[in-house]
Amino acid sequence: MTYKFMKSILLASTMLVAAGVAQAEDVTLTIESWRNDDLSIWQDKIIPAFEKANPGIKVKFTPSAPAEYNAVLNSKLDAGSAGDMITCRPFDVSLGLYDKGHLAALQDLEGMKNFSSVAKSGWSTDDGSATFCVPMASVIHGFIYNKDAFKEVGVEVPKTEAEFFAVLDKIKKDGNYIPLAMGTNDQWEAATMGYNNIGPNYWKGEEGRLALIAGKQKLTDEAWVAPYRQLAKWKPYLGDGFEAQTYPDSQNLFTLGRAAVYPAGSWEISGFNKQAEFKMGAFYPPVQNAGDECYISDHTDIAIGMNAKTKNPKETKIFLNWVGSAEFASLYANSLPGFFSLSNHEVKMDDPLAQDFVSWRGKCKSSIRSTYQILSRGKPNLENDTWNASVQVIKGAETPEAAGARLQKGLASWYKPQM
Repeated sequence: MTYKFMKSILLASTMLVAAGVAQAEDVTLTIESWRNDDLSIWQDKIIPAFEKANPGIKVKFTPSAPAEYNAVLNSKLDAGSAGDMITCRPFDVSLGLYDKGHLAALQDLEGMKNFSSVAKSGWSTDDGSATFCVPMASVIHGFIYNKDAFKEVGVEVPKTEAEFFAVLDKIKKDGNYIPLAMGTNDQWEAATMGYNNIGPNYWKGEEGRLALIAGKQKLTDEAWVAPYRQLAKWKPYLGDGFEAQTYPDSQNLFTLGRAAVYPAGSWEISGFNKQAEFKMGAFYPPVQNAGDECYISDHTDIAIGMNAKTKNPKETKIFLNWVGSAEFASLYANSLPGFFSLSNHEVKMDDPLAQDFVSWRGKCKSSIRSTYQILSRGKPNLENDTWNASVQVIKGAETPEAAGARLQKGLASWYKPQM
């Protein structure tokens, strides 16, 4: 073997090793998402933290416009050009992607042990045997209130329904504030911040929700009609013209200091912090009687899964495991106040209003919106019918009992366990 030949072999070996090192260092993962409003948070906080702990893996966050996400993602998946990771909307949209083979099963991922069955429910098969996205965040429902208004009127945070209406009565009598900032023009608020906000206290959260899915409870049962009775009592406190009041109108009434209480989702926190010039607090839905166990709507909102055809499954799983870590939980929740980690890790919130919301997990049992899993797949759509029923009951155009009967009839017309 000549010196020249040996030199060429050594040179080639060195180049191959260098190429291998370069390849290991240059693995780049791409994330598809509909959330384009948090691009800077991913680029400036989340991705740098992961890359620092995992040298050799780079990550790109490439969001689409929210309204276009489903169509864009489906086109990419069909063409084989989708990213390594896909942010997942809850329930049927993501379940459909899994059923088509686009999302990989992840229930055996080490990081999944940090999530409860409720947390995983939005991204699991109906029987719970497979989970295909790692939960990232939920939104919590309750009531945000104007602390200055409460102090001025002389009322305190209510714990029971009787106290809740006593507070509203006193605010209304004072005359300086609209007691409740909610309209019915856009319909969804009446169900989302109304019925599904207060409802879990009546149907006992997951106990009632799962019983409804199993056909063991009906929408005509007292636990499902009673929340409509409370909603019907909200009407005198909503202010003049609430029927034409839009969702942005309600937001403005509250942040401008014209209303004392806002039936809320925690996603409002960041916007309200920027707009309101008064101190705010939050309270969970008051229970029916003192001493009753409380329940909150802690609704699954966003998760992240693995493209079943990714060319980088090993590195993708490393990232997804990290999403299940305490570090990610704290980073994400504090970067986006109001979007709370779904993991079992205890996360201290920097934002005091966000801390108010998340503290309820230690006091109340969590559930998710009653209509979102399985029960809105058919026609008539139970979610949309619940919007309408909530509005009609608040207006006084339909009795709570009639609303329950109408919704039950619609559900039973297509959902076998309720027939």
